[in-house]
Amino acid sequence: MNLNPINLYDLSPADLETLMRDWGEPPFRAKQIYRHLYVNRIQDAQEMTDLPLALRQRLADETRFGDLRLVRLSTGDEGLTRKALFALPDKAPVETVLMIYPDRATVCVSCQSGCPMKCTFCATGKLGFLHNLTSGQMAEQVMWAARELQSFLNQPHASPHNQKPEIENQNLTNIVYMGMGEPFNNYDAWWASVERLHDPTGFNMGARGFTVSTVGLIPGIQRLADEKRPVNLAISLHAADDALRSEMMPVNKRYPVRDLIRAAREYTRKTRRRVSFEYILLKEKNDSPEQARTLALRLREGAPEDQALLFHVNLIPWNPVPGTPLSRSDRKRVLAFQAVLKEEGIPCTVRVERGADIGAACGQLAGTGG
Repeated sequence: MNLNPINLYDLSPADLETLMRDWGEPPFRAKQIYRHLYVNRIQDAQEMTDLPLALRQRLADETRFGDLRLVRLSTGDEGLTRKALFALPDKAPVETVLMIYPDRATVCVSCQSGCPMKCTFCATGKLGFLHNLTSGQMAEQVMWAARELQSFLNQPHASPHNQKPEIENQNLTNIVYMGMGEPFNNYDAWWASVERLHDPTGFNMGARGFTVSTVGLIPGIQRLADEKRPVNLAISLHAADDALRSEMMPVNKRYPVRDLIRAAREYTRKTRRRVSFEYILLKEKNDSPEQARTLALRLREGAPEDQALLFHVNLIPWNPVPGTPLSRSDRKRVLAFQAVLKEEGIPCTVRVERGADIGAACGQLAGTGG
């Protein structure tokens, strides 16, 4: 038996063809295996019954169906939010969240174990950086979510009210790279996972179904503007002035607010795609009406008067993180902040909260399972 088996999820279709050729198999076997992985979502070579028995045995001996070992599954929101704590072979934690809505199902994917960005309000930042994930380890999280969704929908009683959400094709509709880590710090592997999951011969997720969130790494934003897939971009902003943002997010010292917004504006000019700015609201820290007006001013700076504002602000009441001396903005302050932005002509919404009861909400992924 191979002591270092190949993770099949790390292989592109071309890589699988190469492997089959190396094994003396016809190239079409690669297409069969790829389909089993991403369409049939099989996790055992012996279930690939259209393959010869000898090939199935070699796959079992020399490859593996992923690296992620499920440690704990936590459920909240009457089962509609489901968080998996996985362990990698070196025991580093990875968390993935499935959120089921009446009209869609979204999986929140991690790109790193831990995170090096050290944002003060984020539990993952407190964990620190452990290592990057591979494209296959990201794809595995999506496959887990697809199987978990099917399992949920097949349950005889999906909720205490015995009502299952109606989801088109009973499949995932959105993949958001908003879990542990900074995607643009692991750009090549992240983008390879997008290409793999977008592939129409496999999982076939439409490009508009992907969203990537960044703390504001400008080189990554510039690179994304030139990619051929029109995935959605979200930028974690959280403050409109440099002093406060640098206090909250050390990355701002390298990529300050005006430079970041300028890069976002250039992105929208090149792609004609809207950018979402995520703004976590912390009580009496970044949630005053004056700060809302400053945010509106920054977003409008440098915009041609005849150009539509292709920005959207997503307001997020902070989700508590143990050991952090911060407070959550109350509903009144959240709505007052939103009202100022609307008065200033800035499109904005307040995010619907999901998963806070199991530590699965924005900023709460700490590798503990909830």
